[in-house]
Amino acid sequence: MALFLAFLSIFALAVGACHAALPADVYWNSVLPNTPIPSAIRHVIRSGVFVDDMDSVCAFFRYAATQSQIQDPSVTVFFLEKDLHPGANMTFHFTRTTTGATLLPRELADSIPFSSAKLPEILSRLSIAPDSVQAETMKKILLECEEPAIDGEIRYCATSVESMVDFSTSSLGTRNVEALSTTVDRKAPPKQVYTISKVQKLPTSKLVVCHSENYAYAVFHCHTACAEAYKVSMVGKDGTKVEAVAACHTDTAGFNPEHVAFKVLNVKPGTVPICQFQPQNDIIWSPNTLSISPLEMVV
Repeated sequence: MALFLAFLSIFALAVGACHAALPADVYWNSVLPNTPIPSAIRHVIRSGVFVDDMDSVCAFFRYAATQSQIQDPSVTVFFLEKDLHPGANMTFHFTRTTTGATLLPRELADSIPFSSAKLPEILSRLSIAPDSVQAETMKKILLECEEPAIDGEIRYCATSVESMVDFSTSSLGTRNVEALSTTVDRKAPPKQVYTISKVQKLPTSKLVVCHSENYAYAVFHCHTACAEAYKVSMVGKDGTKVEAVAACHTDTAGFNPEHVAFKVLNVKPGTVPICQFQPQNDIIWSPNTLSISPLEMVV
């Protein structure tokens, strides 16, 4: 990995000299001048990726629950849509852990194979031991990225911010978009009760959701989704303020009945909308509109 980082430094100097690539933030602002960079991307650009402990729980509804997730539902951030209203109390644990993941320019990311069939070559190029935990994690992510999409879904694993921007805007059919992520104003708030103070519903259910992956460098697993999305303001018992992004899946008939959401909420697929707060590193993309209608006023 050290050799790879050294190569990355040399590549960055070369880019600066010949202007062969745009930094992620410059590219973002050139393509999306009216879309603020969400906190999930600002963290990557400035200091490396933060991977939320809840990512593996929230990413996809095709996987069965683990015993630890069932025993501690507060880490799963799932809830019913009927409970999403000002004054509601919910117990959650918003956590983040720092990793050394590196944000790659598109040119460099595109030059590195991204396929399970080429994993030995990838590990060699990145100087990662084949028998390491990191190598196993990378293999798992590559295999997930290669799984077929469910009916009506488009999936793509973006290995750069530039490619994520391109996929999201092309999938939504517009560059006039919102890019939203959950923000927490404290680094390590405890598991606690949060009181919802405001709920705002996005006026469209056409979304792209991008999940940050714990790869050797920054990778975003993106997919289209038809779901109701909300901006939710809440305050924890200790005063922690959270501006959360929630997605409510209205058609869950094809989801895995063993998924943790159905276990902790004690419901069956296809019966009621299932909602989840997005982890801090995930991004929800939505066509932008001039107004977002609040469900209710601030309490």
